[in-house]
Amino acid sequence: QVQLVESGGGLVQAGGSLRLSCVASGRAVSAFRMGWFRQAPGKEREFVGAINWNGGNQYYVDSVKGRFTISRDNAKNTVYLQMNSLKPEDTAVYYCAADPRGSWSSRLANNYGYWGQGTQVTVSS
Repeated sequence: QVQLVESGGGLVQAGGSLRLSCVASGRAVSAFRMGWFRQAPGKEREFVGAINWNGGNQYYVDSVKGRFTISRDNAKNTVYLQMNSLKPEDTAVYYCAADPRGSWSSRLANNYGYWGQGTQVTVSS
């Protein structure tokens, strides 16, 4: 079993930056695909970005390309989401997800078996 805990969320002004962290416990996730999703109030959960086990395959939703970057430190069992040039429409609860099929990243929520509880990101205009 894998437990995921996100941190790093908060309130930031538009144009600012935040770095979210997702720490895994219970099992090493070095071979896992890792993903970030978000859910804004009244909206469905949407894919943000994903990374495969070695970082060689990454995928981002168009709305965050060039602004968000995922990285991972397998020695620390941690994945990061660096968010720059934040916009009010980025306001959401951000969730980390993991799956042992790590060869390729995936944008599909159904391809992730483990989820964190989420961290709130609020971007003010």
